[in-house]
Amino acid sequence: MAMGWSKRWHAWVMAHASPYVDAHLRPYKEKLFAGLCGRVLEIGPGTGPNLQYYPSSVHWIGVEPNPFMHRYLRAEVERWGVNAMLIDGQAEHLDLNDESVDAVISTHVLCTVSDPERVLCEILRVLVPGGRFLFIEHVAAPQGTRLRRWQERLRPLWQRLADGCHPDRETDRIIQAIGFERVFVHRISLPFPLVAPHIIGVAIKSTAP
Repeated sequence: MAMGWSKRWHAWVMAHASPYVDAHLRPYKEKLFAGLCGRVLEIGPGTGPNLQYYPSSVHWIGVEPNPFMHRYLRAEVERWGVNAMLIDGQAEHLDLNDESVDAVISTHVLCTVSDPERVLCEILRVLVPGGRFLFIEHVAAPQGTRLRRWQERLRPLWQRLADGCHPDRETDRIIQAIGFERVFVHRISLPFPLVAPHIIGVAIKSTAP
């Protein structure tokens, strides 16, 4: 029962906070998602703030583990006229065939999943050769900085308030090490006090067999 209320509460918070967050990310999303086509998988789409950016040529597949997000997602799918399939599932265990999607999207998801390495291995598995993983994630501040110390100090409270989110997760390092052929990362700072450091980037799966 407590878990159900937690998931319901998080969905409500995300629905109301997403417009504020999206206002800061809009120019980056417009550039990052331009040119998407084919089958596009989005892990943890939440309440659907990214759906407005996808070209009409996209067949969108959303894997969202929180069932209380689904009604918001369906409303956004209808609002933006997206060709969509919504799956109740987890990114650690994607119910998709090998090499079956052209691109994978993750925005503010790898901070929260229980096993980011497993998620990234699943992303590599389902991407076609040469497929792209597009990501926008907040990351740990540099070691030794005041912000990093606050991230580590407040992690337990932050995780309870933000559905398990790790403010000090070194997601950039994990992506670089997982096995993509090429990884391009752009670093920015946003006005979100504890999670200001962000990475925006593209990781490309090898075309080699």
